[in-house]
Amino acid sequence: MPTPFIKIDLHGLRQEEAIKVIDKALAAAGPATYQLQLIHGCNRGTSLRSMIYDWYRYEPKVKRIIPGDNPGITVLVLKELY
Repeated sequence: MPTPFIKIDLHGLRQEEAIKVIDKALAAAGPATYQLQLIHGCNRGTSLRSMIYDWYRYEPKVKRIIPGDNPGITVLVLKELY
């Protein structure tokens, strides 16, 4: 069963590794997937957070990028919930 929210833990990954994981999740995201919640951490994860904003800002599947419920999460919105 497709899930509307996919959580991806990026702790301990370098930027190149994180890009591969995120790209794979974006490719696998079906029409029922609304968001990718990227968990990168808030202390050492700031470089990943910056990379996510810079790298996926122009990705056609990503409608917008928003901060998560805490500073260690970034959300890629694929479809808007109305």
